[in-house]
Amino acid sequence: MLDNVTINQLRSFVAVCDQGSFSGAARQLGRAQSAISHAIKALESAFDVELFDRNTRKAQLTAAGRSLLPDARAVISRTEEMKSRAGSIARVGAPQLSVAVDVYFPRAHLIDGLRTLQAEFPTAAINLRITTMQGGERLVLEKVCALAITVENVPEVNPDAIERHWLCDAQMVTLCAPSHPLASLPKPVPQDELSRHVQIVVTDNQPEAEKTQQGVAGKRLWLVNDLGAKRDLLKAGLGWGHLPRHLVGEDLAKGELVELERRAWHLGPLTFVISQRRGHDFSPCESRLVELLGKPPCIPKEARPHPLSGKGTKT
Repeated sequence: MLDNVTINQLRSFVAVCDQGSFSGAARQLGRAQSAISHAIKALESAFDVELFDRNTRKAQLTAAGRSLLPDARAVISRTEEMKSRAGSIARVGAPQLSVAVDVYFPRAHLIDGLRTLQAEFPTAAINLRITTMQGGERLVLEKVCALAITVENVPEVNPDAIERHWLCDAQMVTLCAPSHPLASLPKPVPQDELSRHVQIVVTDNQPEAEKTQQGVAGKRLWLVNDLGAKRDLLKAGLGWGHLPRHLVGEDLAKGELVELERRAWHLGPLTFVISQRRGHDFSPCESRLVELLGKPPCIPKEARPHPLSGKGTKT
């Protein structure tokens, strides 16, 4: 019997509740009062319950009516949402956005951009892949993703097929655990001293990928293929390494990691680029995401450099 329930019947039910009478509902919906009465009777028949107490002059809900009213409102709301979405699709279509994002990219900045994008393109279907090193550009070449956010100093997978455009920078910081021997040395720390200790380095998890070793100080390396694993190893005191400042703000604030000042060793920012197939034209949705992510990310207060640290150091 529930298959016979219509949205107009539910609208009539809610209108009677809101207006307090059948006549008021008829005026609100622009229908005859007899049509409202018929809709309510049909709804009661479909539900096999009485929705209103017929013994009162005012439309008074029964216990069953009070219980079902929130459901009726929810169905109407979802129907309006569906109509709005359908109208948007009819006007502009259903945008498809497929993007690979390097694990080093500021996650909070990415989420803020996607939140704004969702509000502006509510019908967009998002395919988001989190990748490492050359993984994003490989997905672009395989046409799994239209765009990739890549670290600039990662070797290009295929320069003839891929073009890159600057997106934004992220500050890097050199770190170790408070228990690590480097933490107790006078600041700043020379590069040859750093090279005597194990450095934790993130490497590509694809065996055929070309390796890059940006910011490597020596030969004592531990290689990991996961950014979270590197952070955990650093916090455990097993080595030192570089990480984006936005990622370790909370660790620095809690004292679980300490920043190392470097002597005579400049470590530039981590530069991100947009990788795309040559000749690919951005859709409006893609263009908007690139615009949003290209804006400088907001660095949380706890992740900002301490005013007394960084003397003679560039990170």
